[in-house]
Amino acid sequence: MDCTQLQAFLLPAVKNYINITWDDPATDSKVWEMTLSGMAYINDKAGQDCDFLTPGRARTLLLDYVRYMRDDALDIFEANYLHLILDLQNFMAVQQYEQSQTANATE
Repeated sequence: MDCTQLQAFLLPAVKNYINITWDDPATDSKVWEMTLSGMAYINDKAGQDCDFLTPGRARTLLLDYVRYMRDDALDIFEANYLHLILDLQNFMAVQQYEQSQTANATE
C-alpha cells in the first residue's frame, strides 16, 4: 500500500480517535504529520515495520501517540505507555522467531 492509500485509510481513523470531526486541509496535514511521526516512533520501538491498518497493539499505540502529541504531552507518552511498548516488542520478537523457525523447518 502506498503512502496516499495509507493516508486515505488511516487519517479518518486517527481524526475520529482524537475527536476531529471537521474537514480542513491544514488540520489534516498536521494530523497526518503527527501520524507519520508516530508510525516512525513505533516502528523504531518494535524493531520492524508494524501493521497500523489492523486493530491491535501497534495501531492502539499509534492512536494514543497522536493524541499525546496533539495535546503537547508527548514528553510523558513513553512513561505512560511503556508497558504497551514492551508488549509490542515482545510480540514482534515472538513473531520473528516463529517465522524463522517456520523458514528453517521448510529448508
